[in-house]
Amino acid sequence: MRKLVVLIISLLVSLNGHAVHECGFPHSSDSSDEQAEHGCENLRETDFFYGDPRGDAPELSARGSHKVGVRTLQLVNLNQLDILSYSDQQPNPHYDRKLTVEVWYPAKLQADQKQITIYSDVLGHGASNPARPNLSFHFGGRAARNAEADTSSKSLPLVIISHGYSGSRVIMTWLAENLASKGYVVAAIDHTESTHADAGSISSTLVNRPRDINFVISSVDELSQKPGSFLSGMVNAELTAIVGYSMGTYGALSAAGVGASQGAVNYPGVVPGRHLASLQAGDPRFEAMLDKRIKVIVAFAPYAPAGYWSEAGIKKLKVPSLFIVGSQDQTTGFAAAQWLFDNAINSDRYLLVYQGAIHEVATNPAPPLADLYPREYAHYQEPAWDNRRLNNINQHFITAFLGKHLLGNSERYGDYLKLPVISNDSPRTDTSDPNYWKGFANWTAIGMELHRRTAQSVE
Repeated sequence: MRKLVVLIISLLVSLNGHAVHECGFPHSSDSSDEQAEHGCENLRETDFFYGDPRGDAPELSARGSHKVGVRTLQLVNLNQLDILSYSDQQPNPHYDRKLTVEVWYPAKLQADQKQITIYSDVLGHGASNPARPNLSFHFGGRAARNAEADTSSKSLPLVIISHGYSGSRVIMTWLAENLASKGYVVAAIDHTESTHADAGSISSTLVNRPRDINFVISSVDELSQKPGSFLSGMVNAELTAIVGYSMGTYGALSAAGVGASQGAVNYPGVVPGRHLASLQAGDPRFEAMLDKRIKVIVAFAPYAPAGYWSEAGIKKLKVPSLFIVGSQDQTTGFAAAQWLFDNAINSDRYLLVYQGAIHEVATNPAPPLADLYPREYAHYQEPAWDNRRLNNINQHFITAFLGKHLLGNSERYGDYLKLPVISNDSPRTDTSDPNYWKGFANWTAIGMELHRRTAQSVE
C-alpha cells in the first residue's frame, strides 16, 4: 500500500508544468537498463531536473555552454586510520578506505545521446538507526552517463563537493551539473561512514573529512595526468575549490589550513585515543598534509561549535571564502557562521545570509518520497524558502565567486559581488541605480544579505 501511495504522489506532483523527475521507488538490485529498472524510461530533456532555472532565476544561474557527462568512480585510500575499530586493545587500527565519487565534466555527446541520467540515494541515517530506516529512491539528472569527455577542454579548474553528516554525493546535483556546464570538473564524495546509507559515529567524520578531500584532489589530478584516462589533460588541480555543506565545511576548513583547537582534541568521548591531535593547528602531521592546490572554499551552513576552532586557528584561513547560511539555522547555528566570518581576518570573504532560512540551504529539493516521512522531508526542505529558488541563487553567487577568486576574472564577475548589504534596500526595478542587486530580475532581490570583508594580511 505504501508503494502505491508513493507512486500516486510521484504521478500527481508537478513543477512549473513539467513532470517531476523522481521516477523510481525501492528496488533490490540495479540493472544495466537503469531507466527501465527504476521506472525512469519516460524521462525527457524537457522535464524539470534539480538545478533548472525558475522564472525568477538570477543571471549567473544559467547553465554554461558545455554538455555535461557524469561517471561514478570507486577509489581506495590505502592504510588509513580505522577510528571506528578503535579499542584499548587495538588503539591504532588501519584499513583501506573505500570512497565512491561522482564526477561531472564537459562532454562530447553522440548524435542520439541525451543529457539524462539516474541518480540513486536513500532516505535515512544509517542502517542501524530504526527511527530513520534506509529507503531507496531515484531521480533524474541533466547529464549523460559515461559520456565521452570533451578533451579539447584543457586545464579546467577542479571543484570538490563534501556533503553533510549524514548526506551523499548526489545531494547537491543542482550545483555539480551547473558548474560542469561552465567548464569545471566537479567531484562529489560519498564520505564512507557518514552517508545516508552508512552513517556511523561522528568520530569517523572528524578524522576522515580533510583526508578524503585531499585524497580525491590527488586522485582526480592523477587521472588527468594519465594517458588514456577519460579525464586525460582536462584538469588543473592547481585551481581547486572545496564546497562543503554542514560537516562538509569542517572538511573544507580543515583542508584549507584551519586546525582543530586544543579544546577539541581534549574533548572527551568524541575521537578516542587523541587521534584528532593529528589535525590540530601546529601539529607537524597536520601541517604536512595541507594541500596548497586549494585556492578557495565555499561553506554552506558551516560547522563551528563553540571552542572547536580557535581564533588563532581561523586566522590560518588565507584563501578566499564564501559562507552561505540561513539566519534561523539552529543545527550548526547562525552565530557559528558569523563567528567564522568575523574572525577569518586573513581571508577575502563573503557572508550570504538567507533571512528566515534554516539549515537546508544547500540541498536538492526534497524528493516526493520524503512527503511520507516528516523527519526526512525536514532533512531536505526549507520551510520558508523554495529550495529551487535557493539552488538558483546559490548557482549565481558561486559562479560569481569562483569566477572572480578562482579564475581571477574580476572584470567579468566582480560587480556581482559588490552589492548593498541588504537586498530589500535594492530598488525593485531601476537597474541603473548603483544600489540595485546586479543580476537579479525585477522585484526578486528580496530576503537576502551579502556581507563582504577584505583580508587584513596575507602572511
